[in-house]
Amino acid sequence: MKKQEIKQMSAEELTEKLAEFKKQHADLKMAHFVTPLENPLQIRKVRRTIARLATELTNRENQ
Repeated sequence: MKKQEIKQMSAEELTEKLAEFKKQHADLKMAHFVTPLENPLQIRKVRRTIARLATELTNRENQ
């Protein structure tokens, strides 16, 4: 997800997406431990998306 897409979302949508991406990250990591993923860079993309969502939520809480 891009930064502009994240800024347009509401706080509820951000928390829902954050939970969704955290679950996806856990699933990808488990799948990678069992058998190597075809594209392990997916894990990095999901982790960075989680960071973007968490950062935006924190910024909104501090304002």
